[in-house]
Amino acid sequence: MPCLNFIQRYISQRAPVFSLLRNVGGYSWGVTVLEVIQKSTEFLARKGVESPRLQIELLLAHVLRMPRLKLYLSFDRELTEAELATLRELVMRRGNREPLQHLVGTVSFCGYEIAVNRNVFIPRPETELLAEQCWIWLDQSGIESPAVLDVGTGSGCLAIALALRCPAARLTAVDISEAALVVARSNAARHGVEDRITFVCGDAFSAISKGTRFDLIVSNPPYIPTEEISRLQPEVRDYDPRIALDGGADGLGFIQRLAVEAADYISPEGRLMIEFGDGQAELVRGIFGSAGWNVEDVKVDDHGCPRILVARRC
Repeated sequence: MPCLNFIQRYISQRAPVFSLLRNVGGYSWGVTVLEVIQKSTEFLARKGVESPRLQIELLLAHVLRMPRLKLYLSFDRELTEAELATLRELVMRRGNREPLQHLVGTVSFCGYEIAVNRNVFIPRPETELLAEQCWIWLDQSGIESPAVLDVGTGSGCLAIALALRCPAARLTAVDISEAALVVARSNAARHGVEDRITFVCGDAFSAISKGTRFDLIVSNPPYIPTEEISRLQPEVRDYDPRIALDGGADGLGFIQRLAVEAADYISPEGRLMIEFGDGQAELVRGIFGSAGWNVEDVKVDDHGCPRILVARRC
């Protein structure tokens, strides 16, 4: 009987933990890394999350503070109650389609860790191509101290990557959202380039002094047609700032502004580089051609889709 009482007290004391684990997806006491991965993968798959195994591995690596690949050497490790409690919350939030990047707090952009939250657009791999084209041109331009303008900087990822890759560059980064600039300034400080980037709050070129000229103007503008936003994945539709997505009725509203307004701020030998959406290549070519630009190149992304426009003034 004393033994039975002890067991009952043990179970009673840990009832909240058992309930917690059941809510994650059927875990039992002494849950291991492998069991967490298996059960959570099933849970996220039922919630419609893409690549559920990868998602739980990244979340688990974040909670355990270890490289993801090290999980495969730790399958038999049992998680502590605190680790399971933290993981449960993250898995439930991911099941509700909150972006992984928001849950772990950062995203890798061109190999640099960039902090993100709901105030900024989460950088995508396609924008890494834009950054790469920019720093290649800056390296080859021969300009001793190039002036660069990042329009709609958001998290600051483009400006920061260019500052790190091109130490001689002088950068200005503008965004209409002060909340976004708080994130961007923090990211710049994280990478030690806050003294080389001037952050300006305002609506694109209206925030830039008249007569200022830049050797490179770069932008990842909003280019999603308004009516398509409701059909985007919940991770994008519900968590990325709408102002960073909505390009107007045809998705080209801000791009048209860039084509017209950037002309007064580009140096004679300068370049403008922007990202655009699927199926927009010929329309974007036409917009810039009509505005007096010579489209030098259109770069394709890793999927073979036209994605980056490179232009100079005629």
